[in-house]
Amino acid sequence: MNQLERELCALREAAKKGRDPTVPDDTLNYLLKTVRERSPKHILEIGAAEGLTSIYMLMNAPEATLTAIERDGERAKTARANFCHFGVEGRVTLHEGDAGDILPLLQGEYDLIFLDGPKAQYRRYLPDCKRLLKRGGLLLSDDVLLFGWVDGSVPAPHKRRMLVEHIREYLELLSNDPELKTEVLKIGEGLAVSEKL
Repeated sequence: MNQLERELCALREAAKKGRDPTVPDDTLNYLLKTVRERSPKHILEIGAAEGLTSIYMLMNAPEATLTAIERDGERAKTARANFCHFGVEGRVTLHEGDAGDILPLLQGEYDLIFLDGPKAQYRRYLPDCKRLLKRGGLLLSDDVLLFGWVDGSVPAPHKRRMLVEHIREYLELLSNDPELKTEVLKIGEGLAVSEKL
């Protein structure tokens, strides 16, 4: 592990303790394995936070460019600084704002889309994700099982029931979509892997 990788690792460990933790290790490992195997040229990340997962993906796909969307101004500012520090700023386009407003404006095709934004909005983002996803490309939707609440193995807290309902509806949309082949992996808090046919 070189110096930059050690620094990135340290930032990730710190982020795990924050109010908005980064993706779990097993989810990140799956994501990076996918990136290495598929060598995507164009990646879209929805919910980039401080840009750490974006940087990991770019380090593992040296030919790729990445479009990132982050709603929170402070996180977007930190992401920009991180992109510069790790030398990937020339390969990233960061859009600050609500993905629901930004996605309809995006053009082109993406080989890989990593959806890790506000879970209640996944259904709203799906039509644009499908439009932007290249045929044969992958849409990876994170946190779709949420602590066992979504599949009912753990009762959902009352104030989270509406969120759980939104995620269930999203999973139903994915599984019933004739253009997508989806499987849900029980890694992290659940990862839906959808290939565009």
